[in-house]
Amino acid sequence: MRFSSNRHWMAALAAGAVAVGGALTAVAPAEAAAGCRVTYAVTSQWSGGFGATVSVTNLGSAVSSWKVGWAFGAGQVVQQLWNGTVTQSGAQVTVASAGWNGSLGSGASTSFGFNGSWTGSNPAPAAFTFNGTACNGPVPSGSPPSSPAASPSASAPPAGLAQVHTPGRVRTGNGVMRYTWPGVYFEGRFRGTGVGIGLNDADNDYVVQVDGATVATLVTPGRTTYWVAGLPDAEHTVRLAKRTESPWAAGEFSGFVATPGGAILSRPAPRPRQMEFIGDSWTAGYGNRSTTRDCSGNGGVTRNSDADSAFGALSARSLGADYQTIAWSGLGMVRNYGGQNTATSFRDYYDTDLQALYDSAPWPNPGTWKPQVVVVGLGINDFSTALTAGERWTTIDALAADYRTAYLAFIGRLRDRYGPDTYIVLTYPDLSYQTTALATSIQQIVQTRNRQGDARVKSLYYDDNALGLDHLGCDWHPSLHDDRIIADTLTSFVNGLPLAW
Repeated sequence: MRFSSNRHWMAALAAGAVAVGGALTAVAPAEAAAGCRVTYAVTSQWSGGFGATVSVTNLGSAVSSWKVGWAFGAGQVVQQLWNGTVTQSGAQVTVASAGWNGSLGSGASTSFGFNGSWTGSNPAPAAFTFNGTACNGPVPSGSPPSSPAASPSASAPPAGLAQVHTPGRVRTGNGVMRYTWPGVYFEGRFRGTGVGIGLNDADNDYVVQVDGATVATLVTPGRTTYWVAGLPDAEHTVRLAKRTESPWAAGEFSGFVATPGGAILSRPAPRPRQMEFIGDSWTAGYGNRSTTRDCSGNGGVTRNSDADSAFGALSARSLGADYQTIAWSGLGMVRNYGGQNTATSFRDYYDTDLQALYDSAPWPNPGTWKPQVVVVGLGINDFSTALTAGERWTTIDALAADYRTAYLAFIGRLRDRYGPDTYIVLTYPDLSYQTTALATSIQQIVQTRNRQGDARVKSLYYDDNALGLDHLGCDWHPSLHDDRIIADTLTSFVNGLPLAW
């Protein structure tokens, strides 16, 4: 089915929604061993089931593959696992690396997640092993590399967040910025032959750029300072961008740090142009780096997802705008993919700073974020799958009526937030293979707002045939090829608006 969601993302979606509701168990770290550190976190729990994330850091010599082991204490059973292969015999669980994440250098981290079942109680495992070694040792510190190549090393987190520019939804405290939304980016300036990037994130992937050129892709880097060295001794720009989705787990950025003899300079000036992209998996860049629709054996959805190369980021950069990507795969305006997780929708999370994280709260706009253009792409998950038994709608017409009502109210929220001058562009793809209700509803919503005197609500249709989209991303999602085409289409559309920016 086109626009289908990977099971990993739908499992995470269900877990995240329960976490916001308040059912959350404690994080149980297994600290210290001369070889590893494992952190086990139950991200959500519901009657008979739970979701968990396990992060592992290799503190010993580099390995080409790994196995993490533990014993459940209350009869829990792993039912579905991603980013690894699981075997379970009674209480004993062993998770082996996947082909693409087995190589871990000293200080490097990775993570995997799973859904499981429980009865009675769900305590965290008391101990873990990594390739047979008990996990009970500290993280070694590191220093800037002397070689010309960029290389990661662990070290104390650097300070200096005041010298960082980011328009993203972040929460600052205790010397770090925390964030979950895809595509969050950080920019800085430095003088010298290198720069360090302070990170603590075992769940997400990042792209690192210096002077506009990509110098590294960081895959679940863990707690580290990643060093880029061997540059000309001059002034440079540096940019770090989060590529992947993690609504249930926050990354931490602790700033840029200079190499000896260098300096971190004042932060780049904010761009006067601002754009906000609101949407689902299309907007989030779900699986867009894949060249096959089935990417289960090609690194999976996460390794192939890149919000920084999705159409929103591309069009904003071509227009010289700062931007936010507020997107979540599988969620819709009133109905989620396949009719799952009926208690929540995208609208429940739009205002949050850390999405489904246990301590998420409404994002306090600092007063500097007032985009001139907001691009909304919500509706694929509402209409791309057939209604199922037990949903509150029995007909597409009833679903479409609720969708239009909710969408109009959502536009009202955006108007209250950003004022009457912001252009709100409602985008939609071709779903005619399933229904024309999405296209008809978008057109009616725009007409309603226009009749009410709001002329700055527009629509933009992504015509598959006319644009030549190949949908070669994971699960029939847009590919990088498609994202470039959509970005060009969107950029042309925005350039045609009478904007005074």
